[in-house]
Amino acid sequence: MAMSEPTQPLAGAPAAAAKARTSFGILGAISLSHLLNDMIQSLILAIYPLLQAEFSLTFVQIGLITLTFQLASSLLQPVVGYWTDKYPMPWSLPVGMCFTLSGLVLLAMAGSFGGVLLAAALVGTGSSVFHPESSRVARMASGGRHGLAQSIFQVGGNFGSSLGPLLAAVIIAPYGKGNVAWFVLAALLAIVVLAQISRWYAAQHRIAKGKPKAIIANPLPRNKVVLAVSVLLLLIFSKYFYMASISSYYTFYLMQKFGLSIQNAQLHLFAFLFAVAAGTVIGGPVGDKIGRKYVIWGSILGVAPFTLVLPYATLYWTGILTVIIGFILASAFSAILVYAQELLPGRIGMVSGLFFGFAFGMGGLGAAVLG
Repeated sequence: MAMSEPTQPLAGAPAAAAKARTSFGILGAISLSHLLNDMIQSLILAIYPLLQAEFSLTFVQIGLITLTFQLASSLLQPVVGYWTDKYPMPWSLPVGMCFTLSGLVLLAMAGSFGGVLLAAALVGTGSSVFHPESSRVARMASGGRHGLAQSIFQVGGNFGSSLGPLLAAVIIAPYGKGNVAWFVLAALLAIVVLAQISRWYAAQHRIAKGKPKAIIANPLPRNKVVLAVSVLLLLIFSKYFYMASISSYYTFYLMQKFGLSIQNAQLHLFAFLFAVAAGTVIGGPVGDKIGRKYVIWGSILGVAPFTLVLPYATLYWTGILTVIIGFILASAFSAILVYAQELLPGRIGMVSGLFFGFAFGMGGLGAAVLG
């Protein structure tokens, strides 16, 4: 798959972009919001052992929880992104987090498997609203430094994903599912931060309305764009099928094979997710230097030898191998997302929704099938 040249806006837009300043305050705020959002999402995976014990769930039912959560994001995110590309909705950010807050409250109080599924759907819906618009905010605040902005935005989400299981091990596992309610405070904080971001977003949108729109030129023919995007989506499928399966069942594997407690198994999951965060952050800059296609293919193919050894490893080497796998596997996501944005210029929300949503949905499908 050949590397496309970055698409450039016409009509003097580069000069205008050069004058823009990077809004690090907004980037920091949207990264914090991403941390809080993804931390809350990762709680669902982290408390699977508690849910299994409380409701006597089978692995198929656990897979259905993952599938419900992921599909709520997968089905809605591209639609939200496509719509907001045409009709920006600044206040959708705090509104989406209200869905997440409702899901947390329901999860803490759920007395049945059906209640858990509904809670997972609400949290997934909040995520589907958050990701396309927050990715757009990061680009708006970039001042033309799109790679830097995307790295700052993504590092928040990835560290949030790794932080969730750690906090679950400390706050939820020793005391029970009801302590999920404490994380409502995180959702409330996110709503406050996102409300401030929405005010900035709305002001920028009003300013942009008074300026002529730059014409975006794409040098590639439509059929090549469709083929390239399809290949990228296929790679995302293979990557997140694997990753979501580890995230869903890794703790059970450690508990059954090595006799670990829930808390210790969750700490191993934290190490894996931390490696995923590090790989995502580092993969972007490396791709800028050596070429994104090398990072993408290296990420997809590089995990194979470590995966083949994993079933035969001791506990010590299992921890090391899963960290290596998480780092390599995640290193391609930034490269894939930027590549897709270059292929489809002017459609930031749709691209972000499609790739975040497709990744979540395919991960859920993989977890359900393996369950």
